[in-house]
Amino acid sequence: MKSKKIKSDSILTGVAGEYFVGAELTKRGYIASITLRNTKGIDILVSNRKATKSAGIQVKSTRYSNARVWILNEKAEKYFADNLFYVFVNLKEGDQRPDFFIAPSKIVARFITKSHKKWLKKPNKAGGKHKNSPMRKFEDRNKTYFERWDLLAL
Repeated sequence: MKSKKIKSDSILTGVAGEYFVGAELTKRGYIASITLRNTKGIDILVSNRKATKSAGIQVKSTRYSNARVWILNEKAEKYFADNLFYVFVNLKEGDQRPDFFIAPSKIVARFITKSHKKWLKKPNKAGGKHKNSPMRKFEDRNKTYFERWDLLAL
């Protein structure tokens, strides 16, 4: 029973992140549309008011974290485009506004590819080799992409 609760919590965290991003984009004067759950790779379609520029957004959310580290799948290494962005969301407790980190998909793909290769080369805690995994980590410890809505260039 406990695993169902954890899974539903992660689903709710993801959905909450998408709605927060959609609301933030709308507040900033963009047209934002949250896609259906089965839309592959794009959680939100966003355009300027004149519909002359648009972008796809993939949202990754964490709950009650300031770690600035998000988990992605290895597929993200090859899934990028000039008009595809990630918005990484750190949901806060209570009424606090979430933190948003906006990064181009090409940068995310490059980062996770390099960092995973580096991780595989490092010895694990027991001194042996790390076992390959489909999990990847994107980090923004220096807040390079914090509130970088301008990168959408809409």
